[in-house]
Amino acid sequence: MPGRFTGLAIGAGLVTALAGGLALYGTGSPGGNGGAGPCAGSAGAMARVAAASRGEVAAMQAPLTPRPAPEIAFKGPDGAETRLSDLKGRLLLVNLWATWCAPCKAEMPALDRLQAARGGKDFSVVAINVDTRNLDKPPDWLKQNGIGRLAYYADPGGRVLPAIQRDTGSTGLPTTLLIDAQGCTIGVMKGPAEWSGADGLRLIEAALGAGS
Repeated sequence: MPGRFTGLAIGAGLVTALAGGLALYGTGSPGGNGGAGPCAGSAGAMARVAAASRGEVAAMQAPLTPRPAPEIAFKGPDGAETRLSDLKGRLLLVNLWATWCAPCKAEMPALDRLQAARGGKDFSVVAINVDTRNLDKPPDWLKQNGIGRLAYYADPGGRVLPAIQRDTGSTGLPTTLLIDAQGCTIGVMKGPAEWSGADGLRLIEAALGAGS
């Protein structure tokens, strides 16, 4: 089973839920492509994200340069294979979670509230379950815990987690990527956050360029 645990508090909204610990993360820097290249136009959004990463979302880190998001494939809500690039055209908060990961489950209600509050044609939360056994358990857990606004994405084949780990340098869960409408990574979060709070909403609005 992946993941080791060590105690860490991440914001008032999650302290109680995370009393059991947080998956251990590596300190490696996210990979880069040596230059902005096809993501040169994403530099402004990345700068806004860096400036808005504070409070309950202070752990959101901008890569050295905006870079194409990893090309990963997973199961969509209809069970058909979906590629991350298929969802291009809107800001995406791509979150990897598992039922064996306590901090992942602790932040799912906040991700659900964020989708309810801000999801639409310009933004969506893409929460990808990475369980590879007992495949009925993740959707059942979501239903039992009232998580109803998030579309169900899953990777029962175990391909997504190692690909994201290689791309971000993260060795734990949850891991979250902020990907702009051009398909470029403009932020990486290693660990949970209170996504539906004022700081989380401000971060999303900054990434979208609202008010800029």
